[in-house]
Amino acid sequence: MLDRRALVRRPSSRLAEGLVTHIERQPVDVALAMRQWEAYVAALHDAGWTTVDVSPVEDCPDSVFVEDTVVMYGDRAVITRPGADERKAETAAVASLLGDLGYDVVSIEAPGTLDGGDVLKHEGTVWVGLGGRTNQSGVEQLAAFLEPYDARVVAVPLTKVLHLKSAVTALPDGTVVGYGPLVDDPTVWPSFLPVPEESGSHVVLLGDDRVLMSADAPRSQALFEQRGLDVVAVDISEFIKLEGCVTCLSVRLRHTP
Repeated sequence: MLDRRALVRRPSSRLAEGLVTHIERQPVDVALAMRQWEAYVAALHDAGWTTVDVSPVEDCPDSVFVEDTVVMYGDRAVITRPGADERKAETAAVASLLGDLGYDVVSIEAPGTLDGGDVLKHEGTVWVGLGGRTNQSGVEQLAAFLEPYDARVVAVPLTKVLHLKSAVTALPDGTVVGYGPLVDDPTVWPSFLPVPEESGSHVVLLGDDRVLMSADAPRSQALFEQRGLDVVAVDISEFIKLEGCVTCLSVRLRHTP
């Protein structure tokens, strides 16, 4: 049964202080970011998803990027241990909420680190970016947590971007899309499609052949539409300034525990 619920988290008023690692810091318009976040949430609603609000964490500037706090797999919720110490306080409310919703909640423990943005899943294979915010112990713990589900966990070298899903995501048919200059090794995936813009690398699957992506990748959007996809484009310019993308701003709960 498809359960169209998605976790979201309202941005902190300190959003502009968020971490940046691979790009130069730019000023962030927090009021505009809030309007963009509300439009993102509205796009999920328009696509038939119900959003579940995680309690905001005002003291954590990056907390809007809720994807990094948990990896969902069936009825299991693997609470992460973020690689940046500044973000470790973001996970507690997520763990509590998912427990209340009935999910099987487990947690990555020290010395492991794992960011949810490093995890790409498709039909039983779980690729995990290794080398940025996620370490080997985090990968091994995730693999152990997903072993009962017969998931195949594959570590992927990562050097050019913050998270694996900053470089690649997967279309509904399993084709992995990415912007060539930011992908360490495209041969990792049996089917890889290069896209002409960096933001074209990032899609959120909304069900059937509908995908959500950033509005600043029109050539990639046209490419996807030529493949028969129904594309919903949203403006997330202020989050891109903090190395965010459309996947970072929600966690889809596609199974009822």
